[in-house]
Amino acid sequence: MEIVAGIAFIAVYALIVFYIGWSGWSWMKPKVSRRFRIVYVVALIFLAASFMLARVFEGSILLGVIGSYWLALFSLLVMLLPVAHLLVWLTRLTRIPRHRVHKWAGWLTLTALAALLGFGSFNAFSPVVRTYDIRIDKQGPASGTLSVAMASDMHFNYLSNKRHAQRLVDEINRLKPDLVLFPGDIVDDDIVPYRNQGIGEVLARIQAPYGVYASLGNHDRFRGETEELIALLEESGMRVLYDEAVEVNDWLTIVGRKDYSDGERAGLAQLTEGVDREDALFLLEHQPVEFDIASEQGVDLIVSGHTHRGQIAPGHLITQMLFENDWGYLQKEQLHSVVSSGFGFWGPPIRIGSRSEVVLINVSFANAPSN
Repeated sequence: MEIVAGIAFIAVYALIVFYIGWSGWSWMKPKVSRRFRIVYVVALIFLAASFMLARVFEGSILLGVIGSYWLALFSLLVMLLPVAHLLVWLTRLTRIPRHRVHKWAGWLTLTALAALLGFGSFNAFSPVVRTYDIRIDKQGPASGTLSVAMASDMHFNYLSNKRHAQRLVDEINRLKPDLVLFPGDIVDDDIVPYRNQGIGEVLARIQAPYGVYASLGNHDRFRGETEELIALLEESGMRVLYDEAVEVNDWLTIVGRKDYSDGERAGLAQLTEGVDREDALFLLEHQPVEFDIASEQGVDLIVSGHTHRGQIAPGHLITQMLFENDWGYLQKEQLHSVVSSGFGFWGPPIRIGSRSEVVLINVSFANAPSN
């Protein structure tokens, strides 16, 4: 079944690449020589295969970068070209010369492509802070308040790189949080870029009195042992909770779960067994799932990522159908759910309809001073 699905994927992908290539060639043909056709076809085949070649030759930074930007071009052209062809077809109902329509449709498509690439790159590499205020009817710290900074889906690699990590650290430290939470997808299927670029040394500069806690996501993996990944991340000053619960203070317990895709992860009831229900209970759950179970187990705050809010519109329409809360804030009884669109990106290094973000959650407890 997997082989059939793989062949079907390659066939559909090849047809779409052919459509993109044919569209480009039909526009360029009047302006270039026939000899250019060979160069064009070879370049298109290389680009189309680049992201797969990057998986085969894992040490090639250049292939990884080319493959990522090809995916950005591919995603945008899949949306732009049908619109351009529809507009060209509609102009047949007018008296505008066809060659002129074809010419300007090509230039407008290129302009839109460049604009969307620039806009998408800005959204990906220029994080914003989104703030949520919640109340938990339990006793908290002496001040009665807690500020929690949260970031997910950093996908640290050679594009979401050391400089992007520094943006994360600068933004978090500017917020001066009491606690920092990273609910998964810290790396992007490979620890080599994280280790070689010294990203861990950057993250170690995060300042938070109650510490930094993380869980693992579906992309926090590589060909080695999970324990090696966890050890590397913990060198960065964070505590990785891998189906674990830890008492941070005498009023707060934090639980971090294995990813939902892991068939061996423990049930939440098992993880919270013995936890004092009078304490505030925070849960790091990479994928925003099982809210009803979390509510039943007395979880007060669940932080998640994974969805990227679709990353490239209209992907958000799909994530809205798949998840009860695909982005933002949702409350179910005592449970507060906060889902981030993510700080990094997966695949194409662009965001359209979403934006790189750091989340700040201002928590007030029952013992908070009244206004």
